[in-house]
Amino acid sequence: MRLIALSLLVAITPLPSFAAEKVQFLSADNETKLIGYFFKPAGHGPFPAVVMLHGRAGAYSSLANGRYTAETLSKRHKFWGEFWSERGYIVLMVDSFGPRGYWKGFGKHSYEDRPSEVNEQTVRPLDAYGALAFLRKRRDVVGDRIGLQGWSNGAQAVLNTVKEDAPGRPAKGPGFRSAVAFYPGCANLLKAPFRSTVPLLIQSGGADDWTPAVHCEALVEQARGHGATIEIDVYPGAHHAFDGFSEVRSRPKVSNAASPTGWGATVGAHPEAREKAYARTTAWVLARDK
Repeated sequence: MRLIALSLLVAITPLPSFAAEKVQFLSADNETKLIGYFFKPAGHGPFPAVVMLHGRAGAYSSLANGRYTAETLSKRHKFWGEFWSERGYIVLMVDSFGPRGYWKGFGKHSYEDRPSEVNEQTVRPLDAYGALAFLRKRRDVVGDRIGLQGWSNGAQAVLNTVKEDAPGRPAKGPGFRSAVAFYPGCANLLKAPFRSTVPLLIQSGGADDWTPAVHCEALVEQARGHGATIEIDVYPGAHHAFDGFSEVRSRPKVSNAASPTGWGATVGAHPEAREKAYARTTAWVLARDK
């Protein structure tokens, strides 16, 4: 649906600092050792949790002393980790690319250049379910209240994680409680019926020329009435990465399947859409955790 006014807004104000702890766990392939960044609220818990999946540029924004660390996580990832921690959630930010040797991600490369071991359709869902298994074993986590959230390529991984035939889906025990996907690419998923196994919210920009909202609107329309609740908000005038903090800019050297030339996209923050998306995401997750 196209966005209507929301009464619940979340002001973007400085958040308390929640130091992220570096952790290791296995992907659901039981072979790949992943790293993640663990944000925890004050207290002993147990707490609900959120698993976060980065986009194709990877988890980090820079190096610190020649290393990628919790301190060099991108501003968006740190903000969301602290955002959920402030609201009483444990957060596990999963780095799918770094442990496989691609610390810098694939920000300027085509999808065809990516090796198969970082595929968002067949591999990254295994990472999401590995993170779920890791959290469910912890005493400070409520095992049946774990949500999933991702951005761009990570949002595509979210969609592939929650669909009926997702690779790595556990045969027993609770799965994810809910899911939120920020500006995923939905075109490929329209090739076959899409059925979500959990309540799914998609957040898209109306001016996104990289992962156009129209494909996700079609996906939602197709999936409604067949499985779990699925909804979409489209924010007018918002570009790809609208919930971030960078100025709107053109990136002519990135590959873009939605472009007539195959290259170039517009990215950057949209403060009004960002604030509304924070509120919408919060309301969505909290409503399903009751």
